[in-house]
Amino acid sequence: MTTLILLVVSVLLAGVVTYYATNITMTRTEQEEVDISKAHIWVNGSTQVAAFMVENLGGRDILIDKITVRGVECSWSNVYFERLTSAPSADMNVTRESLITGSSFSLYGKTYDQASTDIPVASSGVVLFYIKNPDNIDLDDVGTTVSITVFTKDGQYIEEVNVESATST
Repeated sequence: MTTLILLVVSVLLAGVVTYYATNITMTRTEQEEVDISKAHIWVNGSTQVAAFMVENLGGRDILIDKITVRGVECSWSNVYFERLTSAPSADMNVTRESLITGSSFSLYGKTYDQASTDIPVASSGVVLFYIKNPDNIDLDDVGTTVSITVFTKDGQYIEEVNVESATST
């Protein structure tokens, strides 16, 4: 009987220690949480533009390693971004691919810089993205659902969007 009591007590103590250690570790570890919103893909003839907003809601900074549209990686030379201190209430604006040239472009008072490497996003930071001519999208895709995927070190975040006509640009 004594052996049984000692065995039960030791198992219970081991369980309490394990629970305590797990609780301390999990509450001290900052999690990565990314939200993609205001996503659009516009097509007008042979011109395609994707736009979306990435908001870092987690407790630590993140690094965007790669962006894909419909599973095809976007070249950094076609990715333009602008950092904001808070999320805008307005939606992303449609633009023509011809306006996106050089190392930066301006749209409605915001200047978007051309990406050249992985893009860091601070905790509680917001970044607006425009992608010029994402591969694998054409005029026949208007009305179909396409995925935009943002890859970080610890995960991938997917947003599904309908391809829209950009005839009013």
